[in-house]
Amino acid sequence: MTSSSLKPFAWLSIGAALATIALKGLAWMMTGSVGLLSDALESLVNLAGGAMALAMLSIAERPEDEGHAFGHGKAEYFSSGFEGLLILFAALAIAFAAIERLLYPKPLEQLGLGLVVSTLASLINLVVGSVLLRAGKRHRSITLEADAHHLLTDVWTSVGVIVGLTAVALTGWLWLDPTLALLVATNIVWTGWRLLQRSAVGLMDGSLPPEEHALVLAILERYRALGIEFHAVRTRESGTRRFISLHVLVPGSWTISRGHQLVEELEREVRQTLSHASVFTHLEPLEDPVSQEDIALDR
Repeated sequence: MTSSSLKPFAWLSIGAALATIALKGLAWMMTGSVGLLSDALESLVNLAGGAMALAMLSIAERPEDEGHAFGHGKAEYFSSGFEGLLILFAALAIAFAAIERLLYPKPLEQLGLGLVVSTLASLINLVVGSVLLRAGKRHRSITLEADAHHLLTDVWTSVGVIVGLTAVALTGWLWLDPTLALLVATNIVWTGWRLLQRSAVGLMDGSLPPEEHALVLAILERYRALGIEFHAVRTRESGTRRFISLHVLVPGSWTISRGHQLVEELEREVRQTLSHASVFTHLEPLEDPVSQEDIALDR
């Protein structure tokens, strides 16, 4: 499945953000709750993140060209990093509003109706977030996964706000509302920081996850039974695409045709095991001492 087919998921995220902004904004105006205000602000971040996701998925779907021989997949990391920054800014805005409300308490109104509206918005986020998370994992899209985790975090944030406002209604303790908003801000900071970390790893050419790297090594081990050796095995990922490079050492008596046939079979098996994988092999004679000296990155 190409990146272009992932764009409808970004549109789904944008639609959900618009719906929840309207619902949560209405709930905040009805109640005056700073906790619900924090929820509405986070939905604004969802909207910006969804728009950025759409833009970056559009770039990531472009085929490789002369200026980008390895494709445009890394555009997805800019989307998740951008959303991480937006989450941090939203947390600051929430904290500022909560501190002001702690200093100047204000009675809450129409809590029952406001909580019903907020719950409806949370259900929208829960459904859309679950859909995006499944799609992101299925198609290895960090953009969709980042959007999904943010939406699902928003759900838990809303649950906390609803519980807190219910407690305010039962006890009359107005300080519970801004205190809960501060806890929400702390949780949002953690989510944003994790997104920034994962984006940085992708932009820094991080290796494939350990379980995927182990699959590659398992394939190579089966070929060792044929008297073949390997070294300089390197992996990285760029958006949905995986890149694997290695040196294949075969007996020097082999013909070029035989060696080529072997690496073709090996590359095909790796691609069948890991989808969207580009495999680069370098064929070397096993007996040549120089073959053992060219494993450094700058060779």
